[in-house]
Amino acid sequence: MPPPTIRVTDEFASAMQQLSAEAQKTMASEGGADSGASEKQAALMLQEMRALNTRVQSLEQSLLTRLDKPPVVPGLELQEQLRKMDEHMVALRNTETVNQRLFDSLHEELIKYRDNFLHESLQKPFIRDLVVLFDDLSSLHAQLQSAGAAGDGGRSSMGHWSENLENSIHSLVEVLHRLEVNQIEPKDKVDRALHRVVSYEPADFAEDDERIVMRVKRGFLWRDQVLRPEEVVAKRYS
Repeated sequence: MPPPTIRVTDEFASAMQQLSAEAQKTMASEGGADSGASEKQAALMLQEMRALNTRVQSLEQSLLTRLDKPPVVPGLELQEQLRKMDEHMVALRNTETVNQRLFDSLHEELIKYRDNFLHESLQKPFIRDLVVLFDDLSSLHAQLQSAGAAGDGGRSSMGHWSENLENSIHSLVEVLHRLEVNQIEPKDKVDRALHRVVSYEPADFAEDDERIVMRVKRGFLWRDQVLRPEEVVAKRYS
């Protein structure tokens, strides 16, 4: 809001000028004997009025100077400091949030690295050994079944051994499942991502091309990735 204009000096000067004029008229109308004293009194009155006018002008100038300056409201500096402190606190919170995100990301990467190291360096070789053991037990189980079917003598003991061995194979498969290892599900056609064809048989019809005839060696998936492809015999149409 613009500062108000002070008119005290102008009005006061005008009043003083009117009083001075009236005084001069009064002194001119009086007799000659008192003219010298009246002039002296008038001069003294004019001097006092000029001094008073000077003081009023000084007061006016002082008031105008103060009004030109913006008023200092108590508490504004404190409010500005509080606002700056609030801005600093917001900046600190944002910085802490960014640092926390970076820490969480780094922590997650370290956990993944640790898990991958444990799986690839320690668990994977152990799993491969279990898969080889599965192959050996499966092969021995097949031999026992063949021997039991071929000869009559000792068939009961062969069958008993075969059953025990089959139970051991099932237990081994359960161990592999707990290690996130699963057998590749049987499929009708060859999938190059899951199968490795060890031999082909001729196919009489085109629709039988790449059809799987026999599963030679089981394949396994570890953590949804091919640990070992399944070895199969398939047909080929030419």
